[in-house]
Amino acid sequence: MMVSWNSSIDVWWHKAISNLSSECPPVWMDTEDPLFMLYTSGSTGKPKGVLHTIGGYMLYVATTFKYTFDYHPGDVYFCTADIGWITGHSYVTYGPMLNNATSVLFEGVPTYPHIDRFWEIIEKYKVTKFYTAPTAIRTLMKFGDEPIKKYDISSLTVLGSVGEPINPEAWLWYYRVVGDSNVSIVDTFWQTETGGHVLTPLPGATPTKPGSATFPFFGVEVALLDEEGREIKGEGEGYLVFRRPWPGIMRTVYGNHERFETTYFKKFQGFYCTGDGAKRDEDGYIWVTGRIDDMLNVSGHLLSTAQVESSLVEHPAVAESAVVARPHSVKGECLYCYVTLAEGNEYTDKLVAELKNKVRSKIGAFATPDFMQLAPGLPKTRSGKIMRRVLRKIAVGDRDFGDISTLADPGIVEVLFQHRPKEGRV
Repeated sequence: MMVSWNSSIDVWWHKAISNLSSECPPVWMDTEDPLFMLYTSGSTGKPKGVLHTIGGYMLYVATTFKYTFDYHPGDVYFCTADIGWITGHSYVTYGPMLNNATSVLFEGVPTYPHIDRFWEIIEKYKVTKFYTAPTAIRTLMKFGDEPIKKYDISSLTVLGSVGEPINPEAWLWYYRVVGDSNVSIVDTFWQTETGGHVLTPLPGATPTKPGSATFPFFGVEVALLDEEGREIKGEGEGYLVFRRPWPGIMRTVYGNHERFETTYFKKFQGFYCTGDGAKRDEDGYIWVTGRIDDMLNVSGHLLSTAQVESSLVEHPAVAESAVVARPHSVKGECLYCYVTLAEGNEYTDKLVAELKNKVRSKIGAFATPDFMQLAPGLPKTRSGKIMRRVLRKIAVGDRDFGDISTLADPGIVEVLFQHRPKEGRV
């Protein structure tokens, strides 16, 4: 293939690097100079320009990468995240490079060109540390264990989870099937705003519980608060907040510092508010329950979407679920549940009844779903986040979705509309 040459902009590579030190000197930066901006979030509302700085961010991602994944020379690390997402910045780019790590770079989806793509890559490159999202884990679960058994992935020692709370069933499948019950699972909680892991187990050091992000990382101080801002000591459930800053915390919302203060610090004076709920069990383990704005108020009972979704995916026929609130004239809100089935299962009245009973038995009669819908797929951003505002619109038959350009597959929206229950409650 012939390539045109433009002498005003094109240079020979060997000439460009022949005297690199004098022709391309480094520019020394202050630790608090801006490093990058990342806009968040396409799933909740008007994007915010999250600003991270050079010193604190790089120190924090280097440290969390090393200890969360127990990285040592000779390890091969594979993170499946989109490089444009914060996980791609922190744990595909900066963290691994600052530790001189050997990494596998990947762009695509786990099911193309075939459903065993991840396992093929792990076997080929003898990956030891693997980091992916619960939504990818649940997607691959629905194809069963056989695609994994075709490959030798015994090189794995640490399996990581990122992006949302992982339900216990997916955690156990990840551990038993992918990890052959011979790995450490690190269920990491963090945000674009935190820069790096703030809650995480340490491999070989932290006894884990399926579905719990366990304990805070070094220097991070966690608290749970009630609606009035009172701290919940010991066992309990409330707002997940942090008491003091850590090196990787964002410094501002670009161009709008007032919004930074209002969004993260105004609700509870003296605390960083994550916007997530969490519970602490009798052993002090932290269980993230999901976004506070994903809470449902059914007949006066406050429920998290994660709580209901976890109940639904316990049924062996369900690979993935998403739950949103739908207005109800008596209850205030009722549950509208979307379910994606595992391979080989059919959506029948019998299955719907079983799923309703599952939720009823796990949570209580008040939580029985009013609406169930088959979902061949869910509207997700490229980073794997479910765009719940779209699901809420579908639940009420409203096609005014706003901007859905960040969806990985915008076509799934129309598919879901076609699967809406025709009338009544299903």
